[in-house]
Amino acid sequence: MLTTKPGTSMEVLKYIKEVSNIEGVIYADPVFGRFDAIVVVEVPSLERLSEIIYKVIEKVPNVIHTETAIVLTGLKSEE
Repeated sequence: MLTTKPGTSMEVLKYIKEVSNIEGVIYADPVFGRFDAIVVVEVPSLERLSEIIYKVIEKVPNVIHTETAIVLTGLKSEE
């Protein structure tokens, strides 16, 4: 979950989706509420997650704050 400088969330998301080519990004979308955007990544390890957050996402221009939530167990939908 990201907080961006006012008026820059779409620019930040475009950068994350198109410019930075972050491996593992499932989606990155703007939201209303406490945060400006949510970026969902799927990675093989916490070490890789840390690299993405600290070395890539937090260095994206106009990102003010990040907050991470880790899914403990995924629920699979029945089809």
